[in-house]
Amino acid sequence: MKRCVMFAAILAISMIAFGIDSPAQTFTTLVDFNGFNGEEPYLGPITQGVDGAIYGTTESGGANCTPNDSYGCGSIFRMTSTGQLSAIRLTEAQGYIPISGLLFATNGSAYGTSEFGGPNIHCNGGFNACGTIYQVDPSGLVTVVYDFCGQTECVDGAEPWGPLVEGFDGNFYGTTKAGGAYDVCTVFKITKSGILTTLHSFCPQIPCQDGSEMQSALIQNSDGIFYGATEFGGNAECPDLGCGTIFRITPNGTFTTIHKFNGHDGWDISGLNQGNDGNFYGTTFLGGDLTCDPPRGCGVVFSIAPSGTFHVLHEFELTDGVGPVAGLTWANDGNLYGTTSGYDTYGHRIKSSTIFRISPGGTLTTLYIFTDADGVRPTSSLLQSTTGILYGTTLVGGNLKCNHKEGCGTVFSFDLGLQPFISFVQRFGKVNLLIGILGQGFTGTTSVTLNGTPANFTVVSDTFIKATVPAGATTGYVTVTTPSGTLTSNVPFYVLP
Repeated sequence: MKRCVMFAAILAISMIAFGIDSPAQTFTTLVDFNGFNGEEPYLGPITQGVDGAIYGTTESGGANCTPNDSYGCGSIFRMTSTGQLSAIRLTEAQGYIPISGLLFATNGSAYGTSEFGGPNIHCNGGFNACGTIYQVDPSGLVTVVYDFCGQTECVDGAEPWGPLVEGFDGNFYGTTKAGGAYDVCTVFKITKSGILTTLHSFCPQIPCQDGSEMQSALIQNSDGIFYGATEFGGNAECPDLGCGTIFRITPNGTFTTIHKFNGHDGWDISGLNQGNDGNFYGTTFLGGDLTCDPPRGCGVVFSIAPSGTFHVLHEFELTDGVGPVAGLTWANDGNLYGTTSGYDTYGHRIKSSTIFRISPGGTLTTLYIFTDADGVRPTSSLLQSTTGILYGTTLVGGNLKCNHKEGCGTVFSFDLGLQPFISFVQRFGKVNLLIGILGQGFTGTTSVTLNGTPANFTVVSDTFIKATVPAGATTGYVTVTTPSGTLTSNVPFYVLP
């Protein structure tokens, strides 16, 4: 209870107002989860709060709960740059297996999803409730915003896995792994007050030509259209009734499949990330060279344009990595960073985990090979904090007294000497909108500009600035002039009409 109160107090501060390649690299294990404060940080990405700390979720651990007594319901954690960790332990009524990570929204609260749990027992035969969307307010209070499977036969969806995204219109958009009109998966929109609209129900026909099963987040392009991916479905000639798809969907639900994987170009997609060139980049757990760990392949890195033009950038081999589960992270040096899990589709560990860098043109470099002491099986995307340092998690490993001597997972940092920068709570907005800027060393800031146009601003803390989108501003990079120098955003800020 004491840790929960401490976390709530810190979260309130956070939400104010809303080596192989080079010797210049440092890998540090910062946290070994112990079960009580969380266990197995799975797919959900970690994110940076306005206080500069790192936030995330674990799929189990924390307080015991029924019917998940032996594992716990999962936790929401906060970690400082030095590895000091505090956690909120979720209850069954709030939701358990919260694998989506957290979205810090523009209203000052954080939001996440849980795969199971919630008050609705009319799901899964009354055994497991079908998941929730929850809110963590600035005081640290967790409340349920939406309880899935409240509609007849779960047409509203069930088992949300992927992170939420806040759209241009201020609503949240997300996906479920099950439920919908055909009991496969859905794309949904939900208001902050909890009114949910199902935008698309997958698999109106067998095999699922439009895709099936979703674990990743949607991405909203600058034109307002969302892009996403399914793990399976699509090409019926691919094993397992499809190797996955990439699709786009408008905010009103107009759906188009833009790519169907065939195995050779990938199989079982991990998710998408958008580069500064406007293209989307991602990894697949399997596929590529099918002679690697035959017959399923070791995975690929790919790029795809919004138009659907697709390229395989790299096919993994046993020599450079196996089974990338996590998506890619676009860093401020213009490269993409990711990890390989080292596991095959049967859950067998066949290689060590790695951290790699790949250029947009496809040149891959292995940067780090994990040892057992570092943690095992990184499954969530890396985060580049505004300090320039990369952070990540491992599903297991670490404290071997935890989780039947397998370890409960870790949080690590990987410092490559990349330069500090600034980022945003939300990277788009209209003129006169108040926006949040994340960074460090903001005390004494003398100017904020958006693509060269000066903006009015308020320094809230050393790690957080509020600024107003100025009249006449156009889409471009934001710069902040501090006593120590000028910081530039890692991505453009999009000025909406």
